[in-house]
Amino acid sequence: MGYLTTHVLDTTHGTPASQVSVTLYRLENGKKTPLVHTLTNQDGRCDQALLQDDNFKQGCYQLEFAIGDYFRASGLPLEEPLFLDEVVIRFGISDESSHYHVPVLVSPYGYSTYRGS
Repeated sequence: MGYLTTHVLDTTHGTPASQVSVTLYRLENGKKTPLVHTLTNQDGRCDQALLQDDNFKQGCYQLEFAIGDYFRASGLPLEEPLFLDEVVIRFGISDESSHYHVPVLVSPYGYSTYRGS
């Protein structure tokens, strides 16, 4: 059975982004249902898979990363309102037997993501 993981890297400091608030939602019939809320660890990863076993199903999902809170806590001099406060990534799961990994590389002014391995 497949599973979903994520990883947040801070490209400003060149380090993993620890203590980033991550929320996963399932999107269905115009509704956003919260499934998981967690924080990244010292390696910028979540301690457990976000979805696995019977909860890992085909469908549309949304990950929300509280990047603004992370960069405010980092001590960087930032102007308010922040350019990026929350990073939202919508993606689909089509193969319930695969590992889906969603890495996010962030700075206060940009981010990138891809389907990792």
